[in-house]
Amino acid sequence: MTKLSVLDLSPVIQGSTPSQALRNSLNLAQAAEGFGYERFWVAEHHNMKGIASAATSVVIGFIAGGTEKIRVGAGGIMLPNHSPLVIAEQFGTLASLYPNRIDLGLGRAPGTDQETSRALRRTLNGSADDFPNDVMELQHYLKDAEPGQRVTAVPGAGTNVPLWILGSSLFGAQLAAHLGLPFAFASHFAPADMERALDLYREGFKPSEQLQHPYVMLGFNVCVAESDDEAHFLRSSSLQSFLNLRRGTPGQLPPPIKNFESGMSQQDRAMISQLRRCSAVGCLDTVKESMASFVDKTGANELMLVCSIYDHDKRVRSFELAAQAGQQIF
Repeated sequence: MTKLSVLDLSPVIQGSTPSQALRNSLNLAQAAEGFGYERFWVAEHHNMKGIASAATSVVIGFIAGGTEKIRVGAGGIMLPNHSPLVIAEQFGTLASLYPNRIDLGLGRAPGTDQETSRALRRTLNGSADDFPNDVMELQHYLKDAEPGQRVTAVPGAGTNVPLWILGSSLFGAQLAAHLGLPFAFASHFAPADMERALDLYREGFKPSEQLQHPYVMLGFNVCVAESDDEAHFLRSSSLQSFLNLRRGTPGQLPPPIKNFESGMSQQDRAMISQLRRCSAVGCLDTVKESMASFVDKTGANELMLVCSIYDHDKRVRSFELAAQAGQQIF
């Protein structure tokens, strides 16, 4: 059975504030819990006016404290921005407060531009090449402390917070397989290497204490409404945002535009064409068909649904309809 989960970037819509975005995230998490979603993840991004989840651990605590049973986590923490010990302490604290509900997805990208990376880290002496060792160091801090261990995460040691490897390339797939960890691929925005990454992960997987068999989560864009036309109209906000990001001009989530796709340039069409294979936009029946086809082709154990809509109530409704589609398929 394929599970459904939610990835939320705490979108700040035009004319609104991060404060309202974070409250919307909590409201959506509470709704997602009622709709039967498996987990609710937020992601670390920096220096982006349209994303309010930069302090990811703080946001996770806020959402976990306002929900009761849904798993809450990071999709992900960009580990090169932090020391493994600090992340172990933060997520050890979260796991101590909300036992058996916290996930920790790890990425090796900075989640921002180079100048902001320098401001975050104070130095760029480290590199993404350190990522595998940092992951293993973090694992070490989250396990039971060994006799004589001089540096211990408190809280953290013994919490065994489940780790996930995130990726949009082949590197993450190979690392997740080598460490025996679940793998979450960012197919919702970078699907080019998805099939090859899944093959590498499944073929090279080595069982571990955390996981005995390969487990794949795939990012999947959804926008569900009462009609196909309304869904495409609502979807235009996230498409505008995606194109702005690709052009190097990220901003707050704009309002939807009628017939947006028909007015796009050939270059813009090329940029978003890649997203269609990992997206479902339309009414319940349309989305159900697309979602079922995607899972049949990929064998995904779980879909991490992504949906940015300008109108918060319609965004909640979209996730409600997507959950209904999943329940009818799976």
